[in-house]
Amino acid sequence: MKSLLYILAICCLATSAYSQSKVNTFLTPSDTLNKPRRNALVISEVSIIGLSLVGLDQLWYADYERSKLHTLNDNNEWLQMDKLGHAFTSYQMGRLGANLLEWTGVSENHQLIYGATLGFGFLTVVEVFDGFSEEWGFSWGDMISNAAGTGLYVGQELLWKEQRIALKYSFHQTQFAAQRPDKLGNGLLEEMLKDYNGQTYWLSANVSSFFKNEKIPKWINVAFGYGAEGMLTGTNESIDGMFVNQDRKRQFYLSLDVDLTRIKTQSHLLKTVFGVLNVIKLPFPTVEFNDKNDIKFHAIYF
Repeated sequence: MKSLLYILAICCLATSAYSQSKVNTFLTPSDTLNKPRRNALVISEVSIIGLSLVGLDQLWYADYERSKLHTLNDNNEWLQMDKLGHAFTSYQMGRLGANLLEWTGVSENHQLIYGATLGFGFLTVVEVFDGFSEEWGFSWGDMISNAAGTGLYVGQELLWKEQRIALKYSFHQTQFAAQRPDKLGNGLLEEMLKDYNGQTYWLSANVSSFFKNEKIPKWINVAFGYGAEGMLTGTNESIDGMFVNQDRKRQFYLSLDVDLTRIKTQSHLLKTVFGVLNVIKLPFPTVEFNDKNDIKFHAIYF
């Protein structure tokens, strides 16, 4: 019986190692152009983006009246938190697009031209949808934010051939969503997308990239964050005809972070996992400054 258990254990380990080896091989970027990978990627991206836009049009915009293409100046709303959300989305989608093309083995120029612009292109179409909706409008402020996110990625690749500064996101639940769940979200997943009071956007800078010192861990980052709270509406407008005194304030943060993509590993599976998780700024002790002249220390800040 013991011998049988040993054999079974060895077989399980061998199968697991073989499976991991196959996954690792599949996730390894190609040194040269791999046409089957490239073609599969293009077809997949076109299909997913197309279905996403059709679904967005039917499930979101169909509930509101259509209109002629018109613009909307919303630059003073939500203390510009929505604009940072646009920049973050554009940056992260561009990073994903470039990394996927790197996996197929296309040239670096094509990675930047066709991959890093993925977020800007997708969000431009969404902005046009807004422009034809009576509820919203085409926002040049959003477009500038989209361009800024893409520019942050492309600019660093052209200047340094690496991402020394990453645009990241963190979130914590607040009391404000319960006061306006229809606008700020009902439940954790909705609140993560809608409640600007709990969102923080970070510029996470890799220390060793700027200061060449072997004593500095290559994965350690310094992060500078921006957030805001006290917001129940885009501006200080009334709610259902009643004025609500909103104690709105901007918040600035200084903290540490980890660049997961710089942790050394031979496993391309782990590299992929680290790359996905690197959109999130990890919780660390944080100092907060706000425009009410207050300074706070958070032992752990999300």
